[in-house]
Amino acid sequence: MSNRTIRILKVLLFLAALVPVAGIVWQFQTNNLGADPVNTLTHETGDWTVYMLLASLAVTPLRRLSPKLAWLIRFRRMLGLWAFFWATLHLLTYVLLFSGFDLPGAFTALRAGDLHTVVEDWKAVWPTMVEDIQKRRFIQVGMLAYVILLALAVTSPQWVLRKMGGKSWQTLHRTVYGAAVLGIIHYWWLVKKGNHAPMKDTVVLALLLLARPATKWLQDRVAARRKMNAATA
Repeated sequence: MSNRTIRILKVLLFLAALVPVAGIVWQFQTNNLGADPVNTLTHETGDWTVYMLLASLAVTPLRRLSPKLAWLIRFRRMLGLWAFFWATLHLLTYVLLFSGFDLPGAFTALRAGDLHTVVEDWKAVWPTMVEDIQKRRFIQVGMLAYVILLALAVTSPQWVLRKMGGKSWQTLHRTVYGAAVLGIIHYWWLVKKGNHAPMKDTVVLALLLLARPATKWLQDRVAARRKMNAATA
């Protein structure tokens, strides 16, 4: 596939990824976030984090199915960065909305140039937020998953890859699987007992985790067979 086609597809993918962002903005502007807007924002940002993360993980097994699909690897970075974007929004809904932080008051103070009030308000909610994190397991694993995604996002540029070296960079970026597992655990621990909403994402992740070694084994088998055929020809 030509570079021009890849560039066009990247633009289309980026525009497609903007659709859910636009949807949330529209819901906010039209007051269509439901009876509990904060809860809606939390779930939607969390859902899209998982969707983008699973999409990025699907790239490797898909491209291994055929040499003709090798071009898919050029979209993995964008999907991963979108996952990080949604994870950041998900975290911000907790930090700025669930924590009790007076966000409207902060905006008013900032417009008035009163940074001191914003800092003091933040200091007031910080101990409560830390206490909340300490007693809620789902927040702890979610934070750990976010730290992993943050590290991957920071090291995603090509110049960082060259600086780190391919082997070290690959080792670090394989932790994305850990982030995905932690994200699913976060989801299960978040929902109430008896709620099986995370099941579909769990199944997809399990299939992707199995697909990676399965497609690698298939590749090795095909390569070995070709080598044997070439030797006997």
